[in-house]
Amino acid sequence: MTIDQMLSFGIIGAVIALLIWDRLRYDLVGMIALLASVAVGIVPTKEAFQGFSDDIVIIVGSALVISAAIGRSGVVEAAMRPLAARMTTVWMQVAVLAGAVTLLSAIVKNIGALAIFMPIALQVARRTGTPVSMLLMPMAFGSLMGGLMTLVGTSPNVIVSRLRAEMTGEPFRMFDFTPVGLVISVFGVAFLAVGYRLLPKGRTASAGPAFNIDDYTAEARLPTGSQFVGRTVAELEAVGEGEVTLAAIVRENYRRYVPSGHWVLFADDILVLEGDTTALAELVKRAGLKMVHGKDLEGVEKEDDIVLVEAVVEQRSTMIGHSIDEVNLRERFGANLLAISRRGRPIRQRLRRVRLQSGDLVVLQGREAAMADTLAELGCLPLAERDLAIGRTPKRAAAVAVLGLTVVLVATGLVPVAIAFFGAAVAMMALKVVSLRDAYESVEWPILVLLGSLIPVSETLRTTGGSELIAGLLSQASQGLPPIGALAMIMVAAMAVTPFLNNAATVLVMAPIGASLATHLGLRPDAFLMAVAIGAGCDFLTPIGHQCNTLVMGPGGYRFGDYWRLGLPLSIMVVILGTAAIAVFWPLTPR
Repeated sequence: MTIDQMLSFGIIGAVIALLIWDRLRYDLVGMIALLASVAVGIVPTKEAFQGFSDDIVIIVGSALVISAAIGRSGVVEAAMRPLAARMTTVWMQVAVLAGAVTLLSAIVKNIGALAIFMPIALQVARRTGTPVSMLLMPMAFGSLMGGLMTLVGTSPNVIVSRLRAEMTGEPFRMFDFTPVGLVISVFGVAFLAVGYRLLPKGRTASAGPAFNIDDYTAEARLPTGSQFVGRTVAELEAVGEGEVTLAAIVRENYRRYVPSGHWVLFADDILVLEGDTTALAELVKRAGLKMVHGKDLEGVEKEDDIVLVEAVVEQRSTMIGHSIDEVNLRERFGANLLAISRRGRPIRQRLRRVRLQSGDLVVLQGREAAMADTLAELGCLPLAERDLAIGRTPKRAAAVAVLGLTVVLVATGLVPVAIAFFGAAVAMMALKVVSLRDAYESVEWPILVLLGSLIPVSETLRTTGGSELIAGLLSQASQGLPPIGALAMIMVAAMAVTPFLNNAATVLVMAPIGASLATHLGLRPDAFLMAVAIGAGCDFLTPIGHQCNTLVMGPGGYRFGDYWRLGLPLSIMVVILGTAAIAVFWPLTPR
């Protein structure tokens, strides 16, 4: 092993360790790795920033803008509305919703497709009484499988296409992924329509106007005039009929107690209450409590101007890692935070001190006219059906026309993929399908920075001969295996690494290794590149490997260990079907 190889392995190993440690954001990890690679000399100075000019960055960024435009146009909700009334059974709901998300994920970013359909799923669940936990995880898994079907469905496909162009001079085209991805998606959705029964039941239930996703923590003050001053905790909880728990009492603004049922309540006590939104609202009303964060909003003249909205904190949210005091929510956005829910970890501290995390559920109060913009700026996904105003119809037509033309141009090869998708993003903005502000906010800048930083770093595996070295070791390990066994091995390896790395980082590391392994075994690299893309795109075992899984964790009421129940059999099926389909459509042996 040469010194350059050791340096390359050391830096990439440090990247993996830092990403698993999860104390530094992944884009910062990528930038540190790039600087380290330049400092030790394995990335030439003049090539340090070539990754940021790579077509991958343009394609991924443009795809995110297009996804946002499709979502804001309302075209998907309009198409689904006639079907919604006919989804009467759980298996039909799972099949239609997961199938629709899977199909849409083939042409827009999978996280965007899932975000579009989540409010629809919540509406269906509320109307039919179906636990939303039966719907959301299958939809998240469907979005991952749908992304496998086209070049732009998911970032791993774009990266693999670029690497193939470097190796063979020809990238994968728009629909080269479709045969294998379609096989996986069709059988995967069929499995989800039955396999949803593996998910835990009873986590969620319909609860009136605000969907009962999980227990929320809210703070209310016991005013001097309340009938419950001088009465006990047990008497107050009895008003909530067992649906609300008094988790803590804050007295004198800093002393916090976990009360017993016989404790007597004093005037001006701050009560930390836990329960679903409907039960909390009823208790607050009947007991005459005052919400601590529910202050009057300036500039609002009538009560009808105020709305309460449940929303989930997305990974791109600027609130992550900050408390409400630090966000300055009321002064900056004219909104109040009334409650927070975090699955599996009851919140006992003051709400204003809670540091928000991705997947947290929040109840926000604010002006109705400004709430949509507030949620977009905060990076929160509203858990309510979108407004389908007639005025959006021209935008729907424009969105569909632009997207259709883009797909045709890419499929026919008349225009390079990067140019086509960049042009589509510009057209969406020019036609005002999506505003400039929304377009910029929809771009996941940390992902683009990660890609731009790690492209030169991952390239050191090839330039130093590191990928050849690892491939030689894997070749020895695969001795005695048939070619299809080696193919399955590289897919499983990519699938195993993805929960700990960003899927883009997984492909950047694993694709050169897979191609080198194919060369060592005398096989065609195309099949192995496809296997890496599928493995990296299919994390069904954890809520942290892909943001689609994280997005549904809070609204679905899932726990970390719930994912493998449905994800493990699905992963096994993907490996078996994916390996067989690749071998059929991308022959392993040279012609």
